Amino acid sequence: MRGVAINVGANTNEPGFRAPVDGDGQFDFVPIPEPEPTREDVHVPTYGELDEHLDLAVGVSDVADIPVHLDPTFDRYPFCEGYTYGDPYGAKAGPISGLEAGDFLFFYATLDTPSEGRPDWQPPDWGAFLVGHFRLARDPLGPEAYQEAGEATRDVFANNAHVKRESFDAQVLVQGDAWGSELYDAAVPLSTREAGVDANRLVTALSADSGKGPWWRRPLRFDHDATQELLDIHGTREWARCFDD
Repeated sequence: MRGVAINVGANTNEPGFRAPVDGDGQFDFVPIPEPEPTREDVHVPTYGELDEHLDLAVGVSDVADIPVHLDPTFDRYPFCEGYTYGDPYGAKAGPISGLEAGDFLFFYATLDTPSEGRPDWQPPDWGAFLVGHFRLARDPLGPEAYQEAGEATRDVFANNAHVKRESFDAQVLVQGDAWGSELYDAAVPLSTREAGVDANRLVTALSADSGKGPWWRRPLRFDHDATQELLDIHGTREWARCFDD
């Protein structure tokens, strides 16, 4: 069992804001904008449509009419069916393609932390947090395998953002199983208590990444024991285990 964690979701570049996390770790997952033309026969929700279903206040008035790149999809998240993810970039697609059925794909996002009532396990202003994971239901599919797949397999990915584009561009497609995949109720910190740019021990001790430079933009790789520890921390919410002290 291995794991890879990749960065997803809204940020200060796209669409210009981060989703918030509250003092209990609850958050709303907000996707990036859809930058590519999409097919006329599919529905691609806008930020305004998505905002109607979110629990926390997310300021989308300036981007309300912009369609979202809803990827990854999480079952029971607005406008989603099942657990799928696609990626067109080699920096992410390469590590993901090395996973197998039963391995884990983790998703992390940068989130704004509370200006008031912030707990001591959250950094000031913002931080990187694990927000969900897939347990892979099958080996990842490359573009040729997807194009040659039967109707049942293609139906699994029909709602994925890369499949909805005019030109299919994913270098890898991932399906999470329904029993081991989830969008978290509470975000798991990857940053230190002191600063969002500083990586805590989940990155520096558990992953193969040094935690130096812009680590929060890079794929993070985890071996069997590290993957199990990430799952345990998520399940128990023992945030103290995220830090060296």
